[in-house]
Amino acid sequence: MSSAKSKSALGRGTKTRRTRIVATIGPASDSVDVLKKMADAGMDVARVPLAHGSTEDAIARVKTIREAIPDVGILADLPGPKIRAAEFPKGGIVLGTGSEVVLAPTDEVKASSDKVIGVSSTEIVAGLEKGDIVAIGDGGVSLVVTSVGSGGVKALVRAGGKVQGKPGVTAPASRVQLVTPTKEDLERLHALVEAGVEMVAISFVRSAADVEAVRRAAGADGPLLCAKIETPQGVLEIDSILEAADMVMVARGDMGVRLPLEDVPHIQKQIIRSGVRYGRPVITATQMLESMITSPVPTRAEVTDVANAVLDGSSAVMLSGETAVGIDPVNVVATMSRIVERSEENFDYLSWGNGLGAQQISGPSSAPERITAAITSAAWRAAVEQDAKAIIACTASGATARAISRFRPSMPILATTPYQKTAHQLTVSWGVESLVVQKVKSTDDVVWFSVQAAVDNGYARSGDVVVVLAGSPDEPIPIADTLRIVRIA
Repeated sequence: MSSAKSKSALGRGTKTRRTRIVATIGPASDSVDVLKKMADAGMDVARVPLAHGSTEDAIARVKTIREAIPDVGILADLPGPKIRAAEFPKGGIVLGTGSEVVLAPTDEVKASSDKVIGVSSTEIVAGLEKGDIVAIGDGGVSLVVTSVGSGGVKALVRAGGKVQGKPGVTAPASRVQLVTPTKEDLERLHALVEAGVEMVAISFVRSAADVEAVRRAAGADGPLLCAKIETPQGVLEIDSILEAADMVMVARGDMGVRLPLEDVPHIQKQIIRSGVRYGRPVITATQMLESMITSPVPTRAEVTDVANAVLDGSSAVMLSGETAVGIDPVNVVATMSRIVERSEENFDYLSWGNGLGAQQISGPSSAPERITAAITSAAWRAAVEQDAKAIIACTASGATARAISRFRPSMPILATTPYQKTAHQLTVSWGVESLVVQKVKSTDDVVWFSVQAAVDNGYARSGDVVVVLAGSPDEPIPIADTLRIVRIA
């Protein structure tokens, strides 16, 4: 038997973090040295955004990450129909409240300044009307259109602040029609699939049809698809989107611009609860430790935000500009890890599982999914009653491990799989540690080799009880239909 120990594998009695950390990779963090230090500090998944730079640049970054930190998962993020400003001067500028700016298409204005802001959509600029509110970036800076005429679109800065890079530009919904995925998204997707990226995020998902279009393009053996929920339509269609997607992201940046700010915390909780019910990993994202882009410590409000995301049941919390362009990406990841670990000390594992135990996974449409829902519910209950040292999910696709993860058990979840791709895809799942083991031909062998791997890697020892979920490796449709309680001799 051969098994490869994952970087964060639990040893017996070792304190560990269950909620995963996704960190965005950018100019501040794409060197091999920084990547390795971020992984050591607690990064579980590296996010590679494609909104900036070429597809070739993103693929090169993916290859660097995979070579430098091979145990970390990679989530590539398709930009979708994002409207962006032309690039601001290096280091950014401050738009003063009350100042006047002109909005112009980027085919006329190649670079933005404190006087003129280029906008990547000619149609948006042409469609703006007096009184329209235009948000820059995540909405901290906003403008109000004061006149439209031969002099162009003039706007007053109603809420000023610093802008840098190529921030997003958000106009009233009636002025823009979002189409997801875009032609450019699909072209990028093919390159990402060829590069072996295991997870891909889809921006501005409004319905299940958006996810299904990307899945058709990616192919049957394509990456896991993460639906980013950031529009009113996406919130309304969350159940059908969860049925179609493999995971979801609460993308609070654009959501906070397109929906009332006071609604965002409640929508976040709703999406997390729904995602967990469906057995889908849920990533909570945007501005979690944003002050650490320029500061060595976060604000108290940011610490509370991260803690609440953990206590709400998020599978993962995400860092964006903090690690992509911040002053100290490694410190940010380490800080996030400490906050998460402390928050998990107050997580009520038993109440969570009891509350979920009375429910089935929402919306399973196939017999295998219904069987998996039933067997994982029984496994959680057995693990609690037997005081099991670990729950072992023997899985080819990762589905069994994701299904048991929704119960948020207090004991380790160990996923044993013969596929490295599956191990990478499970890096975003709450509490799941993966071991790559050899492929075998019978359920008995699957169970035996998985238990042996658990012992070899310090998850259990002689006299301990483990709960094992498995299925027949010969079945054409993989299904976890076997539950065994094993006392290790």
